[in-house]
Amino acid sequence: MLPTFDDFKPFIITGLSLGGVYAMSGVGIVVLYRATGVLNLAFGAIGAMGALISWTLINHTSTPDWVAYLACVAFGGLVMLGYGLIFGPPLARRDPLVKAVATLGLALILLGLMSWLWPPFGRTMLLPTADWGFDVDVVRVNVTQVIGFTFGVVLTLLVGTFLRYTKLGTAMRALANDREITATLGVPVRRVEAAAWFGSGLIAGVAGLLLSNLVALDAVTLTFLVISSLAAALIARLQSLLVTLVAGLVVGLATALLTPVLLWPTTEYSLSVFRGMAPFVIATVALLWLARRRTVSISRSGD
Repeated sequence: MLPTFDDFKPFIITGLSLGGVYAMSGVGIVVLYRATGVLNLAFGAIGAMGALISWTLINHTSTPDWVAYLACVAFGGLVMLGYGLIFGPPLARRDPLVKAVATLGLALILLGLMSWLWPPFGRTMLLPTADWGFDVDVVRVNVTQVIGFTFGVVLTLLVGTFLRYTKLGTAMRALANDREITATLGVPVRRVEAAAWFGSGLIAGVAGLLLSNLVALDAVTLTFLVISSLAAALIARLQSLLVTLVAGLVVGLATALLTPVLLWPTTEYSLSVFRGMAPFVIATVALLWLARRRTVSISRSGD
């Protein structure tokens, strides 16, 4: 028996908030890829470690909460910037697969450090906004969920405006089109790439902070939530920020709405157990559909 619409209502709110963070993370991945050609698989691990550092500062030092939150964001920016400065230049002319695998190595190193420094046990970190909220029908919505959704939409618009109307954004778009020609025109390639690494890292820190509240403060969970963000970026073909936003929201909603489906089609094999596969399925179907449309358009132009 399928759940009623009332059963789905809380998960619509959850899906939209998670989808906003997935979209925000996807935008960070897309911007970095367009500027440097690097598909960053360490995005989730960086955010996870930043969130754990923030938790440690709050619970084991006298650091003010807001300073701890800023430390999470700053950690993401500095780690990504350091990686880009050290490994970006020697890997610049390598194949995209090699660049992606290198970031996977960074993710595994960070995951190992987190497992060593923060042994797995129950941790919670609630932003102050988790205690504030309002009711929508019979569903309680906290401000953290509103921030998660709003950040995804607002950041997408801000980044799109930045890339279109600023000098640095124009340089990033030029790098995405042709790195060699852009360099010959006098654009400081290393500086532009460093800005892309740093900006993407800041987004990773914000995403880690929000997801540690919306999902769980767990190193493995947060590290592999990058898969949902990566699915949104792939659906957009690592190009369109608007498509990344829409795809992130769809992935978040689809994953959340499968959660209450506990008894259908059977009690042993309900759809809820497949919610972790939702990003893969959505990305695969979307990419196959886009490839089909492209094939049809090419064949028609050939006629």
